[in-house]
Amino acid sequence: MNARFTFTRRNTLLGATTLAAWSLWACAALTASAILTQSIGRVAADPLLSLSGLYEVTSRLELPHLERWAIDKKTRICLFSHEENDAIPLPVLSGNNPFAKCSAANLTTDNGTFQYDIVCPGRDAAKAHAIYELGLDKFTGRIAMVMGAKNMTMTEVQHAKRVGGCQPALGSPVTRF
Repeated sequence: MNARFTFTRRNTLLGATTLAAWSLWACAALTASAILTQSIGRVAADPLLSLSGLYEVTSRLELPHLERWAIDKKTRICLFSHEENDAIPLPVLSGNNPFAKCSAANLTTDNGTFQYDIVCPGRDAAKAHAIYELGLDKFTGRIAMVMGAKNMTMTEVQHAKRVGGCQPALGSPVTRF
């Protein structure tokens, strides 16, 4: 191999063998780095890509010290991949929530756990942090929300299971996200 890197200077004491060995090692390191980067990127994206389909979600809005008064609500949603990079991947389902025009930030995945922050535009805007446990055809999550300009906190709890593809039967109300 006659490849020579511009950042190396030939060591006349060690000879051409050292330069050739360095060149081989550098090429191998770059190749391994590229392969690892590609595989890590795929692993991080796979849990969300596998969530596409029709889900039946049971959600409950819990307020501090009033958890036993919370009412479960069932909703069917169709999840699919978004074209927008900052769209909220899994929606907040509570009624009258201020997160319709908000975006997702700081997305992380780790061993079946998916987390992100919900960031809204404007001063004193609402904010939230979502944590989901992803499974095969199901997910559970908690979205801790702080309403903007208020000292009001609440948590939405979600439990979902996949019930099919995104082609629901006629007459069945479904929300697309």
